[in-house]
Amino acid sequence: MGKLKVLLVEPSYKCKYPPLGLMKLSAFHKKRGDEVVFVKGTIKEKKDIMWDRIYISTLFSFYWDLTIRTIDYYEFSVKDPRNFYIGGPMATIMAEEIKDVTGFIPVQGLLNKEGQINLPNEQNIDNMIPDYNLLNQISYKYLSDNAYFSYTTRGCIRKCPFCAVPKIEPLYQEYVPLSKQIKSINLKYGRKKDLLLLDNNILASSCFEKIIDEIKEIGFFKGAKLNGISRYVDFNQGIDLRKLSKQKMKLLAEISIRPLRIAFDDIRLKEQYIKAIEMAAEYGILNLSNYILYNYNDTPKDFFERLKINVDLNERLGTKIFSFPMKYIPVTNKDRLYVGTHWNPRFLRGIQCILHVTHGVVGPNKSFFEAAFGKNYSDFKKILLMPDSFIMYRESRKKNKVKQWQNILNNFSNNQRSFFMKNILQNSYSCVSNDKLIKKIISFYKEK
Repeated sequence: MGKLKVLLVEPSYKCKYPPLGLMKLSAFHKKRGDEVVFVKGTIKEKKDIMWDRIYISTLFSFYWDLTIRTIDYYEFSVKDPRNFYIGGPMATIMAEEIKDVTGFIPVQGLLNKEGQINLPNEQNIDNMIPDYNLLNQISYKYLSDNAYFSYTTRGCIRKCPFCAVPKIEPLYQEYVPLSKQIKSINLKYGRKKDLLLLDNNILASSCFEKIIDEIKEIGFFKGAKLNGISRYVDFNQGIDLRKLSKQKMKLLAEISIRPLRIAFDDIRLKEQYIKAIEMAAEYGILNLSNYILYNYNDTPKDFFERLKINVDLNERLGTKIFSFPMKYIPVTNKDRLYVGTHWNPRFLRGIQCILHVTHGVVGPNKSFFEAAFGKNYSDFKKILLMPDSFIMYRESRKKNKVKQWQNILNNFSNNQRSFFMKNILQNSYSCVSNDKLIKKIISFYKEK
């Protein structure tokens, strides 16, 4: 087989990190001597070329429409439709749906088996060093452009129903050598400042101490610097709270970890979570980050309490915990409209408005938190009920209207309040009523 013209495509959705699958495919094809081109989104000049092979990556199911449009856009740009490949998380989880809509059979799971793309040695693709130079072909900037992207384990021991990992990486591999990967990257692409590890459950590994030693050996010990600039390790997927111990926290404190990410998805883990943060502070790890899952089996009150626990811990321990609320959406939903059992559209929209102002982050400062979310759960519920613009500008240009809105709400009879809540909690502003107070308060929600 001669030299191939290969097109790698990532749909134009926003994402923090580059497509590692495409980067490894690029390394694989370049090693064969093939010509490789990478694009993000739909590019007419690339569509008009006939390619020997096209690979399209996928991410989350709620990018369904955009991803399918991208597949449709390039489907006639390949010489042989058998050489048109779709892979990645959504392709693995929703393979049948994609096949029904596009006619193509997606490649499922990792690229580590024969017969997936019908080329020699393809079973080694997942073990290849990603092609970092590939990212220079596009103008899109990912969150970290000066970091090693790697794994020290694969898969996860948990089978959380809200997570796609058990389907994408069903087998837990408790050790993937790191030093060799880093040396190869240094030789090909130069040294990187930071280390981004994408492990799904590193604490479950019996080789955890060995992994920590390796991280230190490659230059990411506590206080490490490169050319005078601090180097950091980031376990980006977070660590498993239930697998944490004092000994493991002590080991984590020996590397240049920043931030330490710990998920706090369930209020029932409250005591374990608080103990984990206390251990981190005890060993000098003060910069932490937090994934806060909501809209799953939790309630709005649970969500608020988890955020407030972080604020209280910061005050007591001197930590800096930055929380990142993550709205739960089933892994096969084709949009973001899912509403959890204990939630409603108005409250979900209200949280989205708050996070729009805070850029998706809940900072460690108490006054910041209380200004954004309220001093208590009662305040929080009131904020979520407000019209969108009132939530975002309640302390500035909408201050007077917020007072009008509150006065009307306070003067409602039980029947008026019941009618109002029934409609507003569903984000329904087209309700028919001759009641002047209801008509007035609904008009606030219709303002652009």
